[in-house]
Amino acid sequence: MNQLKYSLKATNIGDSRTLVIHPASTIYIHSTQEQKIAAGVYEDSIRVSVGIEDIEDLIEDFRNAIESD
Repeated sequence: MNQLKYSLKATNIGDSRTLVIHPASTIYIHSTQEQKIAAGVYEDSIRVSVGIEDIEDLIEDFRNAIESD
């Protein structure tokens, strides 16, 4: 997530840009483990809301971020 250049780290800002978030440590931080599992939220889950950026730019950005680790 930290290596992405085009995506914003935000839950929802009413924008058309791509957003990424780590739900377990943000919006589900106060939920029990059982509630997280029921919601499909795991420690290694990343939520991506794709915006209107050029898809090839996003694919390249995600590929570069994954390959940088």
